[in-house]
Amino acid sequence: MTGAAAGPRLSIAMVGTRGVPARYGGFETAVEEVGRRLADAGHRVRVYCRSGNSGLTSYAGMELVTLPALRQRSLETLSHTGVSVGHLLGRRTDVAFVFNAANAPYLPLLRMARIPVATHVDGLEWQRAKWGGAGRRYYRAAETAAVRWSDALIADAVGIADYYRSEYDVPTTLLTYGAPVLAAPGHDALAAVGLEPGGYHLVVARFEPENHVDLWVEGYVRSGARRPLVVVGSAPYADAYTARVHAAAQGDPRVRFLGGVWDQRLLDQLYAHSLTYLHGHSVGGTNPSLLRAIGAGAATVAYDVSFNREVAGDEGVYVREPGEVARALEDAEADELATQARGARLGERARAYDWDEVAAGYEQLAVALAERRAPGPYRRASRRGADAVPARETEVVR
Repeated sequence: MTGAAAGPRLSIAMVGTRGVPARYGGFETAVEEVGRRLADAGHRVRVYCRSGNSGLTSYAGMELVTLPALRQRSLETLSHTGVSVGHLLGRRTDVAFVFNAANAPYLPLLRMARIPVATHVDGLEWQRAKWGGAGRRYYRAAETAAVRWSDALIADAVGIADYYRSEYDVPTTLLTYGAPVLAAPGHDALAAVGLEPGGYHLVVARFEPENHVDLWVEGYVRSGARRPLVVVGSAPYADAYTARVHAAAQGDPRVRFLGGVWDQRLLDQLYAHSLTYLHGHSVGGTNPSLLRAIGAGAATVAYDVSFNREVAGDEGVYVREPGEVARALEDAEADELATQARGARLGERARAYDWDEVAAGYEQLAVALAERRAPGPYRRASRRGADAVPARETEVVR
């Protein structure tokens, strides 16, 4: 996606994330990559950011609005989106993209203001282990509310699109993430953390149960692997699970915890020069860390769910039990040339995940929303009985 917008120039608001520059996760990465391309195409893009993300008022052509949030896990996202929507209602925009179905309670306010809105529903948040019973009930209800009150739904994985079709009989627009393809990332930064190219197995994940960091550590400790296991990640609200992950290491000196790594050059080199990358995310749809890994040509061992199979295909190795992890690591070290060749094939597969094409899909959806012809669920979810119409085929854009 390059050059001026082919259709009308629009004012587009992006709400519900920590904002840009992207410092955290998939939503933020999508906002940065898509938002700057929309701005390059001539649209006015306003991104709502949380206090502490940056002190910038503009970035890569995007206008940044920084607003506060309550620093409490269960309220941080919702509180920030609330003040963001309040700000947005006083400043007319043509289209709003709302990220995270948890923000659905604010959608009626946007509808009352006649602002067309698409909700990026992400993964199945109510299935995350970090939420208790009340949290799960809230996220399940918010998911249903997003279906009812959105003009369009965005899914980033076929599995998510299939879920909304089967559960709610509604269409989605499938817009996956892009994969950064790393052609020659170098390896000079590895020496600072005592690593050599091809000399380690890698985990990169927030320490949350559905990311299965403990599975990788336990399986590795059981294995006869000679290469160390390097674990990158942390979690601001998960002390108990972090302790569980460290306990799974059993003091094995082969396991190295690096904590959070915010140096993108080092992180890229860690992906690119790992013997294997271990990906445990299981409920979040298409995952940017997995795309970054295959874009770096990392041979991937993934937790066996449809989202991960969709990305890695036949070139991935899939596991669910510690014993399977141990065998996968031993097999990778037993034939390192075959492992490297598998990583190279994954690198080629990553080229299908193109941010230019993804951004073009967002632009097409924005125009459709502004012209009131988006393929949204709102009318269907509001109708009853025999008046309901069959779901349209999911629109696919990579």
